[in-house]
Amino acid sequence: MARIRPATLEDAAGIARVHVDSWRSTYAGIVPDDYLAGLRYERSEAVWRRNLSDPQSRSVYLVAEDESGSIVGFVCGGPGRDEHPDYSGELYAIYLFQEVQGQGIGRRLMKTLADEMLARRYASWLIWVLKDNPARGFYERMGGVYVMEKDIEIGGANLREVAYGWRDLTCFRY
Repeated sequence: MARIRPATLEDAAGIARVHVDSWRSTYAGIVPDDYLAGLRYERSEAVWRRNLSDPQSRSVYLVAEDESGSIVGFVCGGPGRDEHPDYSGELYAIYLFQEVQGQGIGRRLMKTLADEMLARRYASWLIWVLKDNPARGFYERMGGVYVMEKDIEIGGANLREVAYGWRDLTCFRY
């Protein structure tokens, strides 16, 4: 069973691998192929190193590691980036290697993040998801409610994002 724990600076390379590989598998056929092919572990690792070492960050970073200690997934969240009055927090990202999806790891990552966010006085959150993302059903099964949509651009393609919201993060305690 995967272990969920706070991320450390030493996890940056593992998080980057999950992030890049998940984007390539999840968004194939949605995000332009050349954009996905241009994703690099080294660049992603540098971003995660900055995020994890930022002393001013109010974000929460958690990883899921397998029995051998390898990172197989991660989640991060923090203050809401959209000024939506009903949601104080935001789940910024949750990614798992494709081969471990469906094992309850994503559910456990979300539950643990919700506990951490509640401890920091965030009572609710939004998550933005590409409209064509096959994981939308996961968020709906986890109790996310459709909130709104917006247009974004990735790699020169105009895409649509959907926001799901949870108004009460204590729902993850049950």
